Amino acid sequence: MKPLLMSWQIWALLSAAFAALTAIFAKIGVANIGSDFATFVRTLVILAVLAGLLTVTNGWQGLGTVSPRSGLFLVLSGLATGASWLCYFRALQMGEASRVAPIDKLSVVMVALFAALFLGERLTATGWAGVALIGTGAVLIATGL
Repeated sequence: MKPLLMSWQIWALLSAAFAALTAIFAKIGVANIGSDFATFVRTLVILAVLAGLLTVTNGWQGLGTVSPRSGLFLVLSGLATGASWLCYFRALQMGEASRVAPIDKLSVVMVALFAALFLGERLTATGWAGVALIGTGAVLIATGL
């Protein structure tokens, strides 16, 4: 049996928990400042924490160890992350966290679609039913229908 922290499911649950806290903390944090500046502050915190983590774990690597293909996709991922954060903080500033977060979680539906289209990943019928339920649930929570 593999150790608990070696399970992707545990890390995914931790990610979900921290994402939930992100919504709550961010909603409070953007109350009296611009959403773009709030995103900047959050990014500085993330950079500092990651620099500390890399230092403690001796995880620093030279940029030369990153292949051009990996580098390109990491840059694209960074741009997508930045755009997502900017949009998320703007939405939180304008709307209720309990309604913004479910719409943000439609990313789960989009990941399933994009993974099937671009990565050739296959979901079972049960998997697609789950994706449909996530999408339906997100819309129901966000719209109050």
